[in-house]
Amino acid sequence: MKLIIASNNQGKIKEYKEILEPLGFDVVSQREAGVMLEPDESGTTFAENSAIKAKAIYEMVNCAVLADDSGLCVDALDGEPGVYSARYGGLATSEERSQLLLSKLEGVPYEKRTAHFICNIHMILENGSEIKAEGKCSGYIGYEFRGSNGFGYDPIFMYGDKSFAEISSEAKNKLSHRAAALNNLIQKLKESEL
Repeated sequence: MKLIIASNNQGKIKEYKEILEPLGFDVVSQREAGVMLEPDESGTTFAENSAIKAKAIYEMVNCAVLADDSGLCVDALDGEPGVYSARYGGLATSEERSQLLLSKLEGVPYEKRTAHFICNIHMILENGSEIKAEGKCSGYIGYEFRGSNGFGYDPIFMYGDKSFAEISSEAKNKLSHRAAALNNLIQKLKESEL
């Protein structure tokens, strides 16, 4: 089944391909599907933003669509960057946004650097049925950039003694917030027999 991911983020598309293609989905980015729309993510929650994106793309295509909104929530910063993770501080690159986060946590002790990634998925099947799923992965914010795998905040997000950028994509695909949300989604797909 063709499945358009409502994103052009290559790191995210790679993760979705690795997880969903073995299940029989033909995963393509919205660019690969010829969809040039960038929906306005005006929601105040991850769930609202994923629904906005899924519905906007679904109205343009004749196949299944999956959208997610995900981000990093740091407890010591009252949940920042949260829904603004991709545009935190108005900065252009992931490295700049991660550096801003590290600077805001300067002097914050290890035990208070707790954080979690959250992912909300909104899937619309070809027949118009909608399925929502959520996943979470808890860890803490390190003190420096570590590792070369992953994308976004992965080099500063610590899971155990390694950053998300230091673990293999295979391992990350089993324990990440996106993996948890996808496992939730897959369970819901099985239960609904769609």
